[in-house]
Amino acid sequence: MNSFLKVFAVLMAILLLYIFPVSAAFDQQDDVSELVVLRATTSFVDAVRDKGYISPVMYDDFLQAIHATGNTFDVQMEHGQKRYDPVYDDPSRPETFRGEYDVHYDMFYNAQILPVLFPDSAAGKDDPSRRYRLHAGDTFYVVVKNTNRTNGTILHDFLNNAISPNEKIVIPYGGVVRNEDD
Repeated sequence: MNSFLKVFAVLMAILLLYIFPVSAAFDQQDDVSELVVLRATTSFVDAVRDKGYISPVMYDDFLQAIHATGNTFDVQMEHGQKRYDPVYDDPSRPETFRGEYDVHYDMFYNAQILPVLFPDSAAGKDDPSRRYRLHAGDTFYVVVKNTNRTNGTILHDFLNNAISPNEKIVIPYGGVVRNEDD
């Protein structure tokens, strides 16, 4: 019985002296990474909302900032373009216009945005043709999720004998486009 208590005491000492501080350091590292990604995401989205466009340089700088954390990320962009459609009693006859408009949003995602930023042409990164343009009143949202398992997640899964989802860092941010620059 006495040897069992000694083994238990040694295991507890190892846990308290080594594993707990390492776990706390990994958790702090994840928190710092989350703050870096939050700041980079809000800066990028606010710049897009203020300028009314996305340039390849803006997007590359954003990706470089979030990847500086040492994690890998999935970045999903969503652009909602407001469209006003006039309402007619008979669409074939313009004189039947009711004086009303239906508001619709056309949604555009990475599949439509990235080919504008990175076309198969030889145009330079600063070429205005490579800007993805938005209009005042449109919406722009970005969701950033980490795709790798962070050290903190791995250690927690080891200690808890469980498997957690990879997404420890999830940052959704966006809003209405405020301005259009040329």
